[in-house]
Amino acid sequence: MAYEPVEDADFDTGVLIVGAGQAAVQLATTLRDAGYDQPITIVGDEPHLPYQRPPLSKGYLLGDQSLGGLEFRSSEFFSDSGIKVLMGERVESARRTSIGGVVQTATGRTITCDRLVLAVGASARRLPLRGVDADGVITLRVAADAERLGARLAVADDVVVIGGGFIGLEVAASAKKLGRRVTVLEAAPQLMGRAVGAETSAYYVGATRRRGIAVMLDARIVGIRTGDNGEVSGVDLADGTMIPAQLIALGVGVAPRVELAHQLGLHVDNGIVVDDHSLASDGWTIAIGDCANLPSPYPIDPLLTRVRLESVNNAVEQANHAAQTILGAPVPYRSVPWFWSDQGDLKLQIAGLSSGHDQVVVRGDPGADRVAFLYLREGRLIAADCVNSPADFAAVRRALAGDVRVDPRRLADTSQKLAVVLHDAVSA
Repeated sequence: MAYEPVEDADFDTGVLIVGAGQAAVQLATTLRDAGYDQPITIVGDEPHLPYQRPPLSKGYLLGDQSLGGLEFRSSEFFSDSGIKVLMGERVESARRTSIGGVVQTATGRTITCDRLVLAVGASARRLPLRGVDADGVITLRVAADAERLGARLAVADDVVVIGGGFIGLEVAASAKKLGRRVTVLEAAPQLMGRAVGAETSAYYVGATRRRGIAVMLDARIVGIRTGDNGEVSGVDLADGTMIPAQLIALGVGVAPRVELAHQLGLHVDNGIVVDDHSLASDGWTIAIGDCANLPSPYPIDPLLTRVRLESVNNAVEQANHAAQTILGAPVPYRSVPWFWSDQGDLKLQIAGLSSGHDQVVVRGDPGADRVAFLYLREGRLIAADCVNSPADFAAVRRALAGDVRVDPRRLADTSQKLAVVLHDAVSA
C-alpha cells in the first residue's frame, strides 16, 4: 500500500511526536513492535520523509548518496504500520488540556493527542561575527544545508571551516577529497574538545595536517570579509591575517530547540530536563534525542550527573526506553554511550565518556593511524577513543557494562587482543 500524505485539516492521535529525526522514528516503530495499537503521528518541518543525518557531511555532500537512500523507512512502511507522517509542517504552539495535549502548525492545522513527545532536536549555532550572514557562509544541519554546501563546494577553490568538532572536521575532509584548499579554524586550544581527550585531539591535529588540511587552534576571528558582490572572500583574524575563502562552513555546535517546552512551562536547562524515564517536569510530556537533558545513563560514572547526548546511539536507546514509559512499564534508561565520526580515511569510534580521567593508555601506533586511547580513573577503565580500530572499540564497548580494572601495561600490549585482556579483567 503506497504512502499517502495526511490530508485531514485537523485530527486526533494517540501519540504525537513533534520532530522527525532518528529518535522520532525509533519511538514510533518500537511502540508498534510492542503492540501499541493507538494512532501514532510524526510531524516534521522538512519536506522529506525522515532520513539519516550523519551522512550529510560525508556521502551525501560528496554526491555518493541520495536523500532517498538515507530514508529510515519507506513510505509503504509507514502506511502499512499505521504511522501518519506529516512533513513540511512546523509546529508553532503546544499546550496541555485536561485530557491530553493540543498543537497548532504554521498552516493552522490543529492536532490533539493523548501523549505528546518532543523529539525536536537542535539547531545549528551561528557566531556573532561581522559578515556572518553573507552569501557563502553556511551551517550544516539538514539536507537543504548540505545541498547549498555541495553547490558551493563545486565552484570554490578555498574553503574555511570554522569549528573543529565532528561536523567541521567531516566537512573539511569532504572538501579536501574534492581537491579544495581547506583551513580549519578552532577557537579552543584543541580539536573536538567536547568529545575527546587531549591526547586524541593532539593526534587529530597532526593527522589532519598530514592530509593537507591547515589547522589553526586558538584562532581569534574578528570578521568575515565580503567582496563587492556581497559574497564571502575570506576570514579576518585578530593578528591581521586574512584567510581567503569562497565558502565558509560554520560548525560551531548546536542549541537544543526548546521553544515548545517553554510554552508548556517545562523545566529547561541546556535542553528539556527529563528524568530517567524521559518524562519532562510536568510528568506527562516526553522529550527524547538531542533536545533532552537527562540523568547520565552511564552507570559506571557516578561523577557525571546530567548530560545532553548528541548521538544516534542515544536517540535510539532513549527512544526505546521512552516507549516503555508510554506503554506503562517504565524502565530507567541505562546505557554505555558511544559515538563515531568518519573524517575521510580516519574513523573515530568512542565508547564511554572520558571526562574526569586521571590516566591515558595509548594502544597502537598513532603514526600508522591505527590507535586507541584508553581512559582510566583510579585504575578503572571509563572510556576509549579508537581510530581505525573497530575491534578495540567493540571490546571496550562490551566491557564498559561492568567494572574493568586492569594493569595498564596489558592494555598497551598490542601482542594481546584487547578483547581477551578485557574479558580476563571482567571475569577476575
